[in-house]
Amino acid sequence: LGRGSGIVFEPEGFAEMVFVDAHSFNRETYRFEFVQREFLGEVRCLAFDVAPRDGKARGRFVGRVWVEDRDYRVVRFNGTYTNGTASKMYFHFDSWRVNVEPGFWVPAFIYVEESGVPAGRGRTIQFKAQTRLWGYSAGRSSKLSELTAILVEADKPVDDRSGSRDVSPVESQRSWERQAEENFLQRLERSGLLAEKGEVDAVLDTVLNNLLAAGNLNLDAQCRVLLTTPFETISIGRTIVVSRGLIDVLPDEASLAMVLAGELAHIALGHRTETSFAFGDRVMFEDHELIAKLRFARPAEELEAASSKAMEILTASPYKTKLGNAGLFLRALVARAPSLKNLIQANLGNQLAGESTVNRVAELIEQAPPLEDGKLEQIAALPLGSRIKLDPWTNRISMLKARPVALLASREKMPFEVSPFTVHLTRVEPPSAAAGR
Repeated sequence: LGRGSGIVFEPEGFAEMVFVDAHSFNRETYRFEFVQREFLGEVRCLAFDVAPRDGKARGRFVGRVWVEDRDYRVVRFNGTYTNGTASKMYFHFDSWRVNVEPGFWVPAFIYVEESGVPAGRGRTIQFKAQTRLWGYSAGRSSKLSELTAILVEADKPVDDRSGSRDVSPVESQRSWERQAEENFLQRLERSGLLAEKGEVDAVLDTVLNNLLAAGNLNLDAQCRVLLTTPFETISIGRTIVVSRGLIDVLPDEASLAMVLAGELAHIALGHRTETSFAFGDRVMFEDHELIAKLRFARPAEELEAASSKAMEILTASPYKTKLGNAGLFLRALVARAPSLKNLIQANLGNQLAGESTVNRVAELIEQAPPLEDGKLEQIAALPLGSRIKLDPWTNRISMLKARPVALLASREKMPFEVSPFTVHLTRVEPPSAAAGR
């Protein structure tokens, strides 16, 4: 939506890219022309070109629609909406759905691309964007099923003889901090922002354990993944949370180690955990209030101290000979930060960089080679979506297993950029059908 000299993105604009036409997608309103049969992944589809019967109608879909050939449900559509104006612009988009249960397809991925769109005062809009939808099953985890799994042994009194029942002030403080940590993580899980524990966490924990062992740090720490795109990290208690978007663009394990070392340093230095979350009411609020309520960014003095400690951890680690790659990533991030303001802006925790400098381990930039965008073999950062695959229905994530592709030109490096979605569609078969094959 254009307003004066600026562009405002309206929520209904995103919703329009989720549904072809929420109110009037029918033969009375649209013309349908069969184009071809084709496979999208493993799903055979029928493709139709669709246009409104009234060419002057505003806000009607025009483009191509794919429907699967069993129940004829829409699985993909791309195009735009008709007769936009300077005050209400429509962008071109490619919207995908995935099959999550037999006969049930949900919106999952949307790619937007525009170039040369007039925006008033002689300006034009040129951009690319990705929208990912998930959290359909948020809050429906196995918590309720745990209630049915509780076993009560009658006539056997509880007898705890493990030791003294007295608790020292230090133990009480640690217990209080653990409560705050658990409340914080559980609230993120309920909102659908934190991925379930899985193989990606195992990869992060392996790198973290390498840092702990090499640095002789007697700490019991773990990693979790925030499902959002902006580059940020959080450490609360003994848990390090890293955003999916940040993991996506890291070019190698040494760069991941650099990111984890920055938060591990806060834990090693004993920097304060936000214990206010230990109070139950602090995490009792609506999801739309989450960013304001769970904001937990470290002050500048703690970031500076952690940067020095992180460098100490990294130089003692197995990644010490590859820190130039991590520095090259930071160099690339700083170079592009002015045009990545929303991508580098943290929502909950600590952002990796500002618009002109990095917020941690800046010393690594000095060890990095010069940034050469035209050099094919120099990969400073990856495109978004390069590492993690997200199941929109369950919030489970896994490592992307795409085959390596040789680059043909430097423009294909696409550091920090978005690319179109190409989804390999599959069907979820009923249990009886799957067993019969």
